[in-house]
Amino acid sequence: MNVFQNRMFVKLFTASFFSQLGTMIGNMAFAFFLLDRFSSQPFYMTLAEMMYSLPTLFVFFIVGVAADRMNRKSICLYSNYIRIGLTALLFLSLFLEVLPLTFLILFLRGAVAKFFAPAEIGLVQGILSKDQYMQAAGLNQTVFGLFMLFGTALGALAYHWIGVEGAVVIDGLGFILSALLIRSCSFEEKVEQPNGPGKWRDMSVKTVWVDFAEGMRYIWRKPLLLSMITGFILFGFVNGGFAVLPLFTLKYKLATGEYEKFASLYSICLGVGVLAGSALGAILAKKIKPHVMIIGSVVSSGLMVIVGNYITDVWLFILGFLLMGILIAPANIAIGGWMPQIVDGKMMGRVNAWIDPLMMGAQSLALGLIALFYPRFVSLDWIYIVLGLIMLVVAAFYTIMLPKQAAEEETLSKETQEKAVREAASVSG
Repeated sequence: MNVFQNRMFVKLFTASFFSQLGTMIGNMAFAFFLLDRFSSQPFYMTLAEMMYSLPTLFVFFIVGVAADRMNRKSICLYSNYIRIGLTALLFLSLFLEVLPLTFLILFLRGAVAKFFAPAEIGLVQGILSKDQYMQAAGLNQTVFGLFMLFGTALGALAYHWIGVEGAVVIDGLGFILSALLIRSCSFEEKVEQPNGPGKWRDMSVKTVWVDFAEGMRYIWRKPLLLSMITGFILFGFVNGGFAVLPLFTLKYKLATGEYEKFASLYSICLGVGVLAGSALGAILAKKIKPHVMIIGSVVSSGLMVIVGNYITDVWLFILGFLLMGILIAPANIAIGGWMPQIVDGKMMGRVNAWIDPLMMGAQSLALGLIALFYPRFVSLDWIYIVLGLIMLVVAAFYTIMLPKQAAEEETLSKETQEKAVREAASVSG
């Protein structure tokens, strides 16, 4: 991949890798801790997952505006610095076994983390060419597969060997390495601040609101982008369900006495599937259009989720996640490579400012409903069916909307390029 010839991309990619890997190990170890300590109260694990998604609803109005107006490198750096401090407090709260404080720190850390992604995405978009976006998306999907492959297993091993406190230390080391790598990067000013220099004291309520509203108007003027984001809302609901569903299925249905071992195995199979699906998606991306990849992937994944409801053998359940990883990876590659092509770099932060709260709001809603109704009022079977049907609804919506809108977007892009060429020729003449 020629993206690896770009030193700044390699550093950003590695920084993101360390940050996410440490967080996954820490979060999984904490999940095992809660399932062990409060095995009869799955509510606590669901609440912990909400602490990772709910903060978006409190900071969504500013994170994207900050990424477009402020120095993106500085935002990434200070996001890591603050999370290092909060991780130290998290270690202390776990050592003292003050659970309410632990959840509060998880919430605050989640809020700070929301500033990192829009700024980092903006930096990546600024240092890559358009033909490299799909490569970067495929690479990110491969890393996601590696997290699935090793994350749960490493979290389980860390929990049993060094305890949840030790896993949190690994989490903090990930942020330290990420900060050091980002600090060593040197970007052009137009990459760090594409809209010109900005200062935090200029970020008034009026300024934030104006920029936030401009992001909504930008999305509204681009039907293709609007349709994709509409589907993302339902994807957020599905993500919320699957944040806890596999572990609940193993703990309370298929492998009560050995759920930790099988949780690691399901994660490994999902990771292998995502890696295989990423390789498949990279090939398909060269042959078919992104919306075709997305629709086919979502339809097949939705059907697979519904089928999962009827699986009663733990080994078939594990293999089902292998297939799920293969099916869903091409959609993630297509979305990750397509978005930078249809969103202006100067607006990426403000667009993400709308995407994140919509998805995380839906995810938090799903987790809240599961916390309220499972297991007293609904079974795991019903959760599987509902999530599968939601994915099929998204696929049907995309089938109706995306092909026509993608063709219109492509035509508009060509006309814009031709106009720019004519204007440049006129000026030079």
